[in-house]
Amino acid sequence: MDATPPRRPDARTRLLDAAMTLLRTQGYAATTVDDICAAAGVTKGAFFHHFRSKEDLGVAAAVHFSTWLEALFARSGWRDHADPLDRVLAYVDFRIAIFRGAIPHFTCLLGMMVQETFATHPAIRAACQDGITIHAAPLCDEIAATMQARGITGFTAESLALHAMAVIQGAFVLAKADGGPDLAVDSLRHLRRYVELLLTAPQEHQGNAA
Repeated sequence: MDATPPRRPDARTRLLDAAMTLLRTQGYAATTVDDICAAAGVTKGAFFHHFRSKEDLGVAAAVHFSTWLEALFARSGWRDHADPLDRVLAYVDFRIAIFRGAIPHFTCLLGMMVQETFATHPAIRAACQDGITIHAAPLCDEIAATMQARGITGFTAESLALHAMAVIQGAFVLAKADGGPDLAVDSLRHLRRYVELLLTAPQEHQGNAA
């Protein structure tokens, strides 16, 4: 048995982890470099060794969050189903499942930062856009596979995937306004029903009705 203690993350990783927590909790404008250094347990000199500015950290934090989010969804197994429609619905189901606990733990850093910084920090806005696009891409692929398998036309897979992103980001706003996840979960359940109806072939509707 290896008794070697786990290595402590390096200073850059600790800063990014701290930023991910603080920015989701109190927002970009209210979070200072001093706050992040204190939470990470590093000096201000170490901060500026790794990041030129708070904006530079914001860009890196968006990438760090995106990497963390993709790993979380990969572990969920939502793409393990045989039917692409089941994979799409499993994505929404996992989104619903993680709406629990404290609000900062399930809300999206990308959506939060882009709302604050889109007009003042174009580099952060672009990084957040990239993160949302990267996250939507696998869902778009599964929607496209569902449409092809069932002969569904009339809209694009990309437009539906981005609609799902818009509903999810709106659900985060509802959770913050309501002080909890209940309204957000209801919204995502509506999204699930909508997606299932939209991606079910006409003959399947007829079979279900029978």
